[in-house]
This record gives sequence, structure tokens and C-alpha cells, in this order.
Amino acid sequence: MRNFDYCNPTRIIFGKGETDRVGKECQKLGKKVLFIYGGGSIKQNGLYDRIMKHLQEEKLVVYELGGVKPNPRIDKVREGVAICKKEKIDLVLAVGGGSVLDTGKIVAAGAIYPGDPWDFFIDEHKIPGKIPLVTVLTLAATGSEMNHNAVITNEETLEKLGTHNPHLYPTLSILDPENTYTVPRDQTVNGIVDMMAHVFEQYFHPFPETPLQDRWAEGLMKTIIEYTPRVLQNPTDYDGRAVIMWCGTMALNHLLEEAGGGGEWTCHPIEHVLSAVYDIPHGAGLAIIFPQWMKYVLDVIPHKFAQFAERVWEIPRANKSDQELGLAGIERTREWFREIGAPTTLREAGIGEEKLTEMARMAVKSGNLGVTKVLDEKDVEEILRMSL
Repeated sequence: MRNFDYCNPTRIIFGKGETDRVGKECQKLGKKVLFIYGGGSIKQNGLYDRIMKHLQEEKLVVYELGGVKPNPRIDKVREGVAICKKEKIDLVLAVGGGSVLDTGKIVAAGAIYPGDPWDFFIDEHKIPGKIPLVTVLTLAATGSEMNHNAVITNEETLEKLGTHNPHLYPTLSILDPENTYTVPRDQTVNGIVDMMAHVFEQYFHPFPETPLQDRWAEGLMKTIIEYTPRVLQNPTDYDGRAVIMWCGTMALNHLLEEAGGGGEWTCHPIEHVLSAVYDIPHGAGLAIIFPQWMKYVLDVIPHKFAQFAERVWEIPRANKSDQELGLAGIERTREWFREIGAPTTLREAGIGEEKLTEMARMAVKSGNLGVTKVLDEKDVEEILRMSL
């Protein structure tokens, strides 16, 4: 095992009905709240009114920033930062999925930064801190509720970039599985693909002696696979939603990553280019890219893919070589994506070959990608062409 230094300061409140604690918990952290949310679903399902009631009961002054989109935009972040500075906001409350939470993180940091918050995506060291941030999760997917990451899109430059900094950990996250009951099927699927992809990025790597981390990752993957049919067949299955929600959180709260070697993190930046250029859902892009990347690097760590096939998919070895068994596991993964309703080709997502070369160039703009196999522009373009 490698050395690591791990600290996660986010407090988690998990369970049925815990949303009702939001007012009292916010009151402990601030008096003037910027309430950030997405496209309006929380108004349709009653969550907005429920949260506002609790905030008002605690005599909190509430300002709003609605309309956060999937693949959240830097313009919306700038709007939130301007409100914080003008109104002297001392607490951000982000209610939604990863896009809303990521927006909340950068707004909370930008509130005490004199420059443009896009600077944080050029140099994460410019993040100075943040005002307190409370999140209420409504979509199991990104793990943003318990990590120090944020991903934002700049439409002017056609860039979708991530940043990370310990200051970006939420102060408190409320995880109430009932808040995911009304999530549409396609968004549930995209979230499940995203959390699986997070585990993949931390599992498929060349680092030796990670037995506990491997078993933990395999347990997460098997649990996600087992519980996905439950939430797709019955969206109000509380235990199903609870298990999937906690899997999403545990898939990317950095403990698996830090103890396991740091991870691969190749498919995410490739997908970020796809969704920056074509504005497709992040999970959909990952379902398309990941199986092809797996095939592309199979020859480097065939033993790891064979282990994955045996332990996660329970495919019998039956005299197969590591390469053959690993390939069977990759094909089963792609088949599972299709079974749950995720796209597995670029053409299914309406993407042709017109911009593949340009997207490959964009993906390696900051340098070559990968750990298992270092990928340059030509490698990325080949993976994109394999994904057609």
C-alpha cells in the first residue's frame, strides 16, 4: 500500500425525513442564506415549499438562485457570487443534484474571492476558502455531497473543467432518500452510471497491493448492480433508493481513491469534452466512453480486468486467459449499460465523427491523460472512434 493523508470534514445527516432539520441546521451556520436550486422540479414536488417553511421558521433571510442547468455554467456561478457580495450572504444552501451542489461550492468560495471564479478552474490553489455550505441531495450520482470536487462549463470557451480543493467540502450534507423518489428514470440511470464510473476510475489502475481497496470497490459495484433494478422498477422503494444514494456518496468521497493509489481519471476528462461540445448528460457520455477505454488498456492490466469479471460479474474462468476473461467482463459491462437504458455509442447520443479530432485535441489540452496507459491526442481520438 502507498502512504496517504486523508481527512473528510463534511458532516452527513442521512435518513428518512431528515430534510426537516434543514432550518435548524442552517440557523447554526448563518443568518442570510443564498438558496440555490435547479430547473424547478423541487417546486413541483413540494420540496421547495418544505425547505422554505423551515428556513422561515428560523427567521433566516433567504435569497434565491434558481435555474441551474445540468453541466452547470460559469455564468450562473458568477450570478450567485454577485448576490453573495451585494447582500453579504453568510451561508449557501444548495438543493439538488451534482450540478447544483457544484455550483454551490464555487459560489461559496467565490463569495470571498476578489476575482473571477473561473480562476479556480485554471488554478485550484486560488480557492481562498468558502462561506459555510449546506447541501440537500436530490439525485444520487456525483458524490459532490461529500467530496472536494466541482465541475463547471464555460460556454464562451467550450470548456468543461473540474477543480478540487479541501475548502470545497460541504460543511453539512443532508441525504434523505425520499427526495429521490421523483427523479425521472433517465436521470436515475445517468446517476447510476456516474457512480459506477467513479468506482471504475479508482479500481482500474496499475498500482500493486490494494486488496482491501479492491474488495471495497467490488462491493460497491456489486451493490449498485444488485439495487439498480429495484429503483428502476419501483422508484419509491425506500431501501433501494437509500442504498443507491449511499453508494453514490461512498463511490467518490476520496477514501477509496486516496488509499488505492490515486486512481486513473482518464474517461472523465474525455467525457467532459463530449458534454461541453454536445451538452449530453454526463452519465450517458461515460457509458459510451468507458467500455472502449477498457478495451484500449486491457493489454496493460489484463489481470485486473479478469479479477473484475470474476468477482463483480461472476463470469467463470473456464480455461480463459486473463485477456479473454477481462474482455468478457468488459462486454458484460457494456451489455448492462444497455439493459438499464444508457447509450453505448456516440451515434445513439446524436454524435457523429465530425468533431472527433477537435475533441481529442481539447481533451489533452492540459497534457496527456492516464496512468494505466498514457494517452495522447491520437489515442483519445482512437477511443472516440471506437465509441461511434
